[in-house]
Amino acid sequence: IMTNSSVERIDTSGNGVKAFVKTAKGEEVLEADILLSAVGIKTNIENIGLEEVGIATDRDKILVNDFYQTNVPGYYAIGDVTPGQALAHVASAEGILCVEKIAGMHVEALDYGNIPGCTYATPEIASVGLTEKAAKEKGYEIKVGKFPFSASGKAKAAGTPDGFVKVIFDVKYGEWLGCHMIGAGVTDMIAEAVVARKLETTGHEILKAVHPHPTMSEAVMEAVADAYGEVIHL
Repeated sequence: IMTNSSVERIDTSGNGVKAFVKTAKGEEVLEADILLSAVGIKTNIENIGLEEVGIATDRDKILVNDFYQTNVPGYYAIGDVTPGQALAHVASAEGILCVEKIAGMHVEALDYGNIPGCTYATPEIASVGLTEKAAKEKGYEIKVGKFPFSASGKAKAAGTPDGFVKVIFDVKYGEWLGCHMIGAGVTDMIAEAVVARKLETTGHEILKAVHPHPTMSEAVMEAVADAYGEVIHL
């Protein structure tokens, strides 16, 4: 993916990741599955006794509530066999919440809207939250910022100038609606957006949080600065 391309949407809701890209000429590239071993994988819940116990399923998924309890008391399910994103970090979080709930602890249901999606390709792809299109469809008035790694000293020095960071904010309250990245190491960088969104951090707070230089991660701050008309390094 060239630096003069624009990823309009990254879809991680199904098996694999699909990127919808527009070039500088405005041509939309057809969606394509990217490199994923997950493509074509189907859960296997047959012949494990679900029918005998009476556990409810929908096609190849076990139905559970917010804390992973099935319709049969005492039986729980997490991970790829349940509806939702088939991601290792999702299954891990679900397992922890499930056991804590069983132990009688007070826990909050997992926010699936703040789950990072990562593709370990070259370059890497990472995203969390709403896309620009989804935000508009939900009625948000938005600010969008983008910072290319071609303008990053660290990226150029490392020989990885391809890619960018794109951020989407709500104009009214400054809520960080979404973040989308393509480039070297972005699967590590996306955690900043996940934590910031969990803490309901605004764009202005990101701008005032000093990021180290030279790093790839400062592209996040620069993209936010672009969204708010304060970028000085483009």
